[in-house]
Amino acid sequence: MSISRKYSRTYHYSFSEGTTSDDRINHDWWSDMVKLEKIIHLEKMDGENNCMNEYGIFARSHATPTSHPWSDFLKQKFSMIQSDLKSCDIEIFGENLYAIHSIVYPKLDDHFKVFAVRHLDKWLGWDEVKWYSEMFDFHTVPEILIEKPTSEKEITEFVINNSKESSIFGSLDLNGLECTKEGIVTRNYYEFDITAFKENVFKNVRANHVATDTHWTRNWKRAPLEWETIK
Repeated sequence: MSISRKYSRTYHYSFSEGTTSDDRINHDWWSDMVKLEKIIHLEKMDGENNCMNEYGIFARSHATPTSHPWSDFLKQKFSMIQSDLKSCDIEIFGENLYAIHSIVYPKLDDHFKVFAVRHLDKWLGWDEVKWYSEMFDFHTVPEILIEKPTSEKEITEFVINNSKESSIFGSLDLNGLECTKEGIVTRNYYEFDITAFKENVFKNVRANHVATDTHWTRNWKRAPLEWETIK
C-alpha cells in the first residue's frame, strides 16, 4: 500500500512520436483542451520524477521513500522544509536531473526542476506552482508559451515544431551530439481536480527518447552543472 498518491499518469497527444505499448494516448485531446481557458507549454526534461511531501522523498512509486543514490542530494533540503510541507498540506513534484539519463544538459543550472504542486485533491495552478517553488528556493521547468487554445491545427503545429528544438539548457545525446529536447508537457494554467488529470495535462515525447540500458542504474553518472564545466 502506498504512503501517498503517486503522480498521475500523463496521456500522450495523439501525434506524440515517443509512445510505447505501455503508454496511454488521449485521442480526444482537443475536445478536452478546447474547454480550458488558458494553457501553458512546459519543457519536458529527461530526469526522474521525484516527489517531496511530509513523508519523505519519493520516486515514481510511493510505496516507500526512494533509496536511489542520485536522490541523496535532496535530503538536506527536505529536512529543512518537511515541516512546512506538512503544515501547508502540499506535495512538490519535480524532475530530478542529478543523474544523466538519455540527454546531457551542458547549461544546466541546478538538479531539481519543479513541474507540479498538489494540495489535497487539487493540482495547483501554475502561478501557485511558481509561488511555492520560489518560497522553497526551487526553480521550475522552463516555460515555453502561455496561450489560449483557439485552434487544434495551431496547437499541433506548435508542439511538433517546438519539440524539434533543443533544450533551453542545451541538449546533447550520450555521444556528445546535439539533439532535441525530450518533449513538451502542456497543462491547464489554472488548478484542477486530481480526478481530471487526463483532461488537463498532455505530453509530446520525441521518438526513441530512452537511450539507457538495463545497466544504467549500476553505471550512472552525475550531471555536471554549467559552472562546473566552464574552463
